[in-house]
Amino acid sequence: MDVLTQFKDLGFVAVLALAAVGSALGTGIAGMAAVGAWKKCFAQNKAAPFMLTVFVGAPLSQTIYGMIVMNTLVAKVSAGGTFFWGTGILAGLAIGMSAIMQGKAGAGASDALAETGKGFGNYIMVLGVIETVALFVMVFTMMAIGNI
Repeated sequence: MDVLTQFKDLGFVAVLALAAVGSALGTGIAGMAAVGAWKKCFAQNKAAPFMLTVFVGAPLSQTIYGMIVMNTLVAKVSAGGTFFWGTGILAGLAIGMSAIMQGKAGAGASDALAETGKGFGNYIMVLGVIETVALFVMVFTMMAIGNI
């Protein structure tokens, strides 16, 4: 078995794995901040806003985008395309970074909402803008390999 055959699935797996790693890190970052914000609320005998879970879960969607790109790459290679190693790695990195940054923004949003009880819509808009980066990467990657 030659080296190329051994690594033929690298691009497929990389896009999903890197997107999922970004989602895991992003949700972890936002989750730690939400727990800290709830702790502050409990210490001050304030109601702990359940809505912080929205900020924690926001980075999870990037794993889905990674899976969509992965399936697109698998279909393209099955139809006689190349291996797309670089495409998978770079798209996965970009999607994963979007998830990490969304988690960091979600962490700030958790702290702000728990402290003030205001601004939920504004915070969601910021997370949406960051999410757009991952959507652009997904769509532009699919365009680049000729599936759109």
